[in-house]
Amino acid sequence: MNVAVEFKAVDILFGKDTREALAMLDAGKSRAEILDKTGAVLGAANASLKVMEGEISVLMGLSGSGKSTLLRAVNGLNKVSRGNVLVRDGDNMVDVVTCDEATLRHVRQGQVAMVFQQFALLPWRTVAENVGFGLELAGMPDEERKAKVDKQLKLVGLEQWTGKYVHELSGGMQQRVGLARAFATEAPILLMDEPFSALDPLIRTKLQDELLQLQKTLKKTIIFVSHDLEEALKIGNHISIMEGGCIVQTGRPEDIVLRPANAYVSEFIANVNPLSVLTAWNVMRGKHELESAGQGWTWLDRRKTTRFKLDKAGKVAAVERNGQTASWVSCAEAEKELGKNDHPVFWATPGTSLKTVMLAMHKSHTAPVGLFDDQSRFVGAIGVRDVLQAVLRREG
Repeated sequence: MNVAVEFKAVDILFGKDTREALAMLDAGKSRAEILDKTGAVLGAANASLKVMEGEISVLMGLSGSGKSTLLRAVNGLNKVSRGNVLVRDGDNMVDVVTCDEATLRHVRQGQVAMVFQQFALLPWRTVAENVGFGLELAGMPDEERKAKVDKQLKLVGLEQWTGKYVHELSGGMQQRVGLARAFATEAPILLMDEPFSALDPLIRTKLQDELLQLQKTLKKTIIFVSHDLEEALKIGNHISIMEGGCIVQTGRPEDIVLRPANAYVSEFIANVNPLSVLTAWNVMRGKHELESAGQGWTWLDRRKTTRFKLDKAGKVAAVERNGQTASWVSCAEAEKELGKNDHPVFWATPGTSLKTVMLAMHKSHTAPVGLFDDQSRFVGAIGVRDVLQAVLRREG
């Protein structure tokens, strides 16, 4: 997997003369001290981060932490005082800090698109005209532009609203127009600056789900700014926590929750429900830790209530729960109603959320859950004790 965007020791300061401010930053002075002495505002300090192609990387922090400042350096909206911001352009990496105006314009038009918090739609233009605005500025012929606009509006479910104006749309629909406009450029990198924060909670949750669904198809590289930790944990492949312009920790959602780097991050994640973040992989016992039940059977739990047997092809041949034949059910079916006479034992992939695993355990009256990888190979199991130990470790 290639790097799509890389921040290399990026410093961003706002002010007329930043040389003294940079010297103070190098001397370890605080943001407040720099502002008091020089009048310069520190936006980002020594920020280094790699964003891989096809991932959603979330910049997370309180207001004023520098997350939006850093995001806007990717397309040159914020001037970098020192350091490099590299953006992939085909097989090459372009440094938007040092490149000429023509190259920066090329990056903005073809490589990077942006979705704003306040939608930034033009009220005198229709939905279709807003979506096609960037293509129009790029000089795309009318017929080709119309085809692209129609495609993107269908993608976000607004094909029936092409001739409507902004004031005729709900907030959620307006943000979908903003998404369609960004998608229309077919730029591989998408910058999203708190795009859902102005929406009510139900609409915000729905749009988060829609974004994740679209991402499965589009596989964009997305840098997403948020101050909502639950949102960051839900959508991010990786999360970078920022404080005072600095990146204080970067990692997968479960890494942030299980291994906070300092007191600031610990306080940040203090109220997070671990079941919504952890996956089966984080708490599973590997197959070599499980006890044999003899004659090809393997116990899935320490209590020895549930066992199963694999055939020569590695497929599940038989499952028993408390000495009775049980049905073998995917965790994806956990929310469905089960028959009164069903005795399910659930299976999952390592990436299945712990919340889903717990639901399956509830449906099966605390039966353990077997785990299989993407090639359908048996890799381990989770019992109730494993889940409780993970939660207690997190609380401790």
